[in-house]
Amino acid sequence: MAADTPVEYIQHHLQNLTYGKLPAGYERVDPYTSDVTVLQEAGWTFARTSAEATDMGFMAFHVDTLGWSIFMGILFLTIFRLVARKATSGVPSGMQNMVEMVFEFVQTIVRDGFHGRNPVIAPLALTMFVWIFLMNSLKLIPVDFIPQIAHAMGLEYFKIVPTTDPNGTFGISIGVFLLIIFYSIKVKGLGGFGKELSFTPFNHWALIPFNLVLEIIGLLTKPLSLALRLFGNMYAGEVVFILIAILPFWVQWTLNVPWAIFHILVITLQAFIFTTLSVVYLSQAHEDH
Repeated sequence: MAADTPVEYIQHHLQNLTYGKLPAGYERVDPYTSDVTVLQEAGWTFARTSAEATDMGFMAFHVDTLGWSIFMGILFLTIFRLVARKATSGVPSGMQNMVEMVFEFVQTIVRDGFHGRNPVIAPLALTMFVWIFLMNSLKLIPVDFIPQIAHAMGLEYFKIVPTTDPNGTFGISIGVFLLIIFYSIKVKGLGGFGKELSFTPFNHWALIPFNLVLEIIGLLTKPLSLALRLFGNMYAGEVVFILIAILPFWVQWTLNVPWAIFHILVITLQAFIFTTLSVVYLSQAHEDH
C-alpha cells in the first residue's frame, strides 16, 4: 500500500477511487517514482493521487461508491426475490423468517409515520432501509482486506462503504427531496403548495416574505440533514476502524472486536433513522390542509 506514515495510511484509506477528466498540459506525478508526465491532450482517467482526484473537479465519478452501491442494491433485490419465490405459508424458517421480520419492522415504521394513502411509500421505505443497512454493513469488513485486493489489481485507492462518501448519502437524500416536492405538488396542487409555503407559520399576507424564507430553508435542510447525519456517523466510525488498524496487532483485536459489535447497532440505527425521517417527510408532503 502507498502509505509510509500513519497520516499517509489514514489519508490513503479515506480517498475514493476517482475517475475524471484531466486537462491538456496537466502534470501527472507518479506516486511511487515521483516522475512527472505532461498530458498532451485532455482525457478521462483514474486519479493516481488525491491531488489529481481534487483537480478532476465536480464531474468526476467515485467509481467505488457507485460500484458498491449498485452491488448492494442487486444483492438486496436478489435475496428478496429468491425468498419471495420460495416463500411458504407455514412457519417461516431461515432466510424467509429474517425477511419477514424486516418487512414487519419497516411496515411498523410506515404505519406509525405515514398518514396518507400511497402504495409507493412502503416499498420505498423497505428499499431504503435494507439498501442503507447493507451499504453500512460493509464497514464490518477489515479495513485493509478489500483495498489490498484492489491494490493488487492496480487500483491505487478503493473505499468500500458508500455511506462514508457524501456523494452517496446526498444521492439518496436528494432522491427523497425530489419525491417530497413531487408529492407536495401532486397532492396539494402547485397553488396549494405555494400557499402553504407563503402562509406558514404566520397566516397573514404581510408576512409572506418572512414565511417563504423560513419554509424554503426548512425544506432545503431536510435532504441536507438526512445526508450529513448518515455520512457523519458512518465516516466517524470508519475513521475509528482505520485508527485501530494502525495499532499493534495484539491491540487491534482488543479494540476492534468491541467496536465492531457496537457498530452493528450503529449501522442498523442509522438505516432506521434515515428511513423513518424520510417517511415522516413524505407524510408531511401528503397533508393537504
